[in-house]
Amino acid sequence: MSIENRWLLPEAVVQVLPPHARAIDLLGRAIMDLLWSWGYDAIDPPLIEYLESLLTGTGRHLDLETFKLTDQSTGRLMGVRADMTSQAARIDAQVLRGEGPRRLCYLGPVLHTRADGLSGSRCPLQVGAELFGDASTHSDLEIMSLMIETLGCAGITDLHLDLGHVGIYRALVHDAGLDGQDERRLFDLIQRKTMPELREFLDAHSMSRDLAGWLWALPDLNGPQDILPRARATLAGAGEGVERALKELGHLAACIATRYPEVTVHLDLAELRGYDYHTGMVFAAFQAGRGQDLARGGRYDHVGEVFGRARPATGFSADVHVLYDVGRTHAERSTAAIWAPAAGRDSALETAVAALRHQGERVVRALGEDHTTQPCGLQIDRHLVLRDGQWRVEAWNS
Repeated sequence: MSIENRWLLPEAVVQVLPPHARAIDLLGRAIMDLLWSWGYDAIDPPLIEYLESLLTGTGRHLDLETFKLTDQSTGRLMGVRADMTSQAARIDAQVLRGEGPRRLCYLGPVLHTRADGLSGSRCPLQVGAELFGDASTHSDLEIMSLMIETLGCAGITDLHLDLGHVGIYRALVHDAGLDGQDERRLFDLIQRKTMPELREFLDAHSMSRDLAGWLWALPDLNGPQDILPRARATLAGAGEGVERALKELGHLAACIATRYPEVTVHLDLAELRGYDYHTGMVFAAFQAGRGQDLARGGRYDHVGEVFGRARPATGFSADVHVLYDVGRTHAERSTAAIWAPAAGRDSALETAVAALRHQGERVVRALGEDHTTQPCGLQIDRHLVLRDGQWRVEAWNS
């Protein structure tokens, strides 16, 4: 390999340089402070775990996304986490325990075998929040609100919130009695909204005319909140599960529209994001003009059952790198610094430097007697000079 190629990074693996690394760190801290202010306690799950734990419950769908390696001590397979949701569920179920609602949040790197989206990264910096132990729509509303607040913290405006409810599709598919292969085929057709193929599929399978009509209607039931009366009329008679899901969908859409009137709410009854583990509401946030979601989440009840405790749960996650790129509110916090003489025996100088740093200033010390050569990559706009026996900050004019 030539010297020119030796330092190339793998595809979709990024490195962040100054000043953006600092800005992303500040944004991550601000989001974690926001989550804390809502009552969410931070956790720091391990970067690697044994596969039996990592790919259980919510993690099962991430099998193809997970890098695997062998533990040299035990010979067992381990995985590098591709998502922290299942880790949070394990911690709630096995470690922290407790019967009441528990709020957890996290910030850390995850690793994917493939990029997420056309311009995505394989090494996102994931931030998220999970609420365990409450099955009511109050929890869904809190998580959706917190997701919107998180995007606002990043300075992202012109938000569009897509809402769906996998309970509608689950109820209809259960009544259809399809085997696993046919169910996956139907799922794919509805997600892609390929209507001719969907019609052919429904005609080829034995099910009631009403049921076939309800499944056929799902891809067309999307739009603003005013589609709900049409959805209720179209799916009338589809069963208690469908009726309950529509009620929850309508209630939460109305609450979000009232609380955040600046957010455009869009309903999609064929939105089945995360169908293999979500059990109720699913939601994703977009910005106008961007095809890729900025944050996503949903309800995933009973995932902790495999860890010994079945708990209702809902949560959301996002990539801080993406939020920074879109929002850029923390982008260019001033990187200007104050240049100070090298450390020595002048206690007044040391006190002055310490006081400036305590005030939030960036103070860079000379490393010798040369006070004119600036360090690489730093913007020096002031310096600390001795005037009339006092150390003072003055403009740098060199």
